[in-house]
Amino acid sequence: MTTHDCNRACVRRVDPIGEAAGVVRLPGSKSISNRALLLAALARGTTRLTGLLKADDTDRMIESLEALGVHIEREDDETVSVEGCAGVIPNKEADLFIGNAGTAARTLTAVLAFAGGHYRLDGIARMRERPIGDLVQALRQLGCSVTCEINEGFVPLRFAPARVTADSVNIRGNVSSQYLTALLMAAPMVAGPEGLAVRIVGELISRPYVRMTVEMMRRFGARVEERDNAFVVYPGVYEAQGDYAVEADASGASYFLALGALTGGPVTVTGVGRDSLQGDVAFADALETMGADVVWTDRSITVSRPAERALSGITLDCTAIPDAAMTFVPMALVTQTPVHLTGIASWRVKETDRLAALACEMRKFGAVVEEGEDWIDVRRPEGAARSATVATYDDHRMAMSLSLAACAGVTVDVLDPGCTAKTFPTYFELLDRLVRRA
Repeated sequence: MTTHDCNRACVRRVDPIGEAAGVVRLPGSKSISNRALLLAALARGTTRLTGLLKADDTDRMIESLEALGVHIEREDDETVSVEGCAGVIPNKEADLFIGNAGTAARTLTAVLAFAGGHYRLDGIARMRERPIGDLVQALRQLGCSVTCEINEGFVPLRFAPARVTADSVNIRGNVSSQYLTALLMAAPMVAGPEGLAVRIVGELISRPYVRMTVEMMRRFGARVEERDNAFVVYPGVYEAQGDYAVEADASGASYFLALGALTGGPVTVTGVGRDSLQGDVAFADALETMGADVVWTDRSITVSRPAERALSGITLDCTAIPDAAMTFVPMALVTQTPVHLTGIASWRVKETDRLAALACEMRKFGAVVEEGEDWIDVRRPEGAARSATVATYDDHRMAMSLSLAACAGVTVDVLDPGCTAKTFPTYFELLDRLVRRA
């Protein structure tokens, strides 16, 4: 695997992959890291977070919290101590830059709306294209003063002190679960004695991420009740947790688990297992359906496949695991039957329009691809797959998932591989350690 200069930034060449085996220690979960940072910042007392992800998204969250007056001391890349503010944001004026960190942008939006000060939140050009209107409208229902500075429903946002009088709010569940997560995490700051009811309108996508949010809130002392299509959050202050260990990233695990299935493995990922908070571990169950062997422990998952057993495709509703589901797409270059994924409309509002982007890039390998508003169908080429240079659209998951096309015996030149710094800076180095070339 080599890296060399190109007109845009650089290219990472992934040579054909024949065999792969080994153990991967995964970085911390982005989803858990950013939730834990915010909960620790809002808590009473000091929390020491271990196993934290060191990447662009968490760096933007830490910078934002520090700009708000929260004291954070970094011991090393994976360990920080957060001195909580007991639900009262110290600085009443701040200008925050969130890059393209979607989770951080949404959760901070809700906190800033309730923080009693004057704030501005902005991001890179792509962040300005990612919708946040449903969350803004929900906050306005509650009496918050949130202004969209340029385009309604998008950052940059400006905040002024709120006058919260409502005890309930409605939020659509079928656009992004991060909107619900944001409201829930900020709710203890403003809930009345009877609690703040957050009612979900329509289907709730990515439900495991909401389940993760609620479980983490409860671990930090919040009282949350789940009712018919609603959550009720009661007033209170989060409590520091002393040492809090962040799980490894289950979404990032999907690439290496797929590698074990595609090559025969065995490939083991550590730091995440059967007791994970993260719904994306269900990716391993799907690999078993496709013909792989999966072995679980509390803190690891191992995937292998006998050489004589072909890998089949899959038809799967991916509403619960949209991030990990991207990894199935390049697998279709190898599977005996098509990969047909549904419930992926949220791909269109991520770091790029992932549905359109994956369809475009997979066709470069010769794959037969059809797509709809919330589905994609990918079939292996009628002849041999072709080598290709793939664009990554400044999207970390495009780069990582498309690299697995090399398991079809082709060379993959990945443009701008540095975009993986968003959540998994060492991805290509770890991949290179596991593979033996075809």
